[in-house]
Amino acid sequence: MPELCRLPRLAAMLGLAQLVVVVLALAPDGQRHWTVGELLAASGYALWLALVATGCLCLLREPLSRLPTVLGSGLALVAVGLIAVICAGILHALYAVVDQDSFAAGISVWRFTLGSAATTVLIAALALRYFHVSDRWAEQIRANAQVRADALQARIRPHFLFNSMNLIASLVRRDPVVAERAVLDLSDLFRAALGAGEGDSTLREECELAERYLSIESLRLGERLQVQWDRHLPLPWDQPLPRLMLQPLVENAVLHGISRLPEGGAIILRLVCEGNLLHVEVRNPAPDPAGPSLVLAHGAGHAQHNIAHRLAWRFGAAARMTAGWREGYYECRISVPTSREQA
Repeated sequence: MPELCRLPRLAAMLGLAQLVVVVLALAPDGQRHWTVGELLAASGYALWLALVATGCLCLLREPLSRLPTVLGSGLALVAVGLIAVICAGILHALYAVVDQDSFAAGISVWRFTLGSAATTVLIAALALRYFHVSDRWAEQIRANAQVRADALQARIRPHFLFNSMNLIASLVRRDPVVAERAVLDLSDLFRAALGAGEGDSTLREECELAERYLSIESLRLGERLQVQWDRHLPLPWDQPLPRLMLQPLVENAVLHGISRLPEGGAIILRLVCEGNLLHVEVRNPAPDPAGPSLVLAHGAGHAQHNIAHRLAWRFGAAARMTAGWREGYYECRISVPTSREQA
């Protein structure tokens, strides 16, 4: 059973009820024309009926969800039909007693109650089917995002682990302090990778993880790797973000940019909050993608597509991600909505 105990779902059910009234009022039957009073009365009846039926389905959701799909759906529609019969019978009886010249005098109680019940059951069946398909689609999107997050764990490549371990082994006797720091950074990095699909991270955690990764790579590349952080304070450090959002972009900047240039270069990470948007930019010198590096740069596109998909699932259409090479530099920019209260 779909979840109807939410304001958007309740508003949708009320909107469907009102839509039925509008369709009936605009139907070109050529027999009668609705007055404003009749339209308001029919709208009030339809909204009242939709509200009662939705509330009943909301209360019955848990027991009906335990039943097989066909049986649970059938009982839900039976309950909606009974509610419509009771409500229509009450309304017909009230009009018959209070207003002798109302519609109650021109239509039998059975036709009115059964017609209302049939219409209500049809609309409820369509609504429940739509919400069921919508929920299944959302679950599929969520599962797809989970799979992509799990696949992103492999972005911390095995050769990076092997190179880091060899580097640490060479530092153990020569510089134990630096070796210990590298072990701790590597431990934090892989701990984050193992939890890539488990809830959200924050802007602060993503920046700290990127710093640990760059600290390890700086031991390998030495002076060829330079890092410049451009933080425009205040920043929403507690802003929720998908895990492993920044580190793969920094890794791409190192592997497909800095490490492939003999002279190395500087990675510029810019963080700025403009209005209700948080902008995160990663800029680095890189070879021309139209050259021999095109094949090797495919991994960068895979990681960016992965991150863009997870950002869209987390923030919807408000999230943006752009990337491109221009005049010797590759720049990746992420924009996500935030609130000023988090700054």
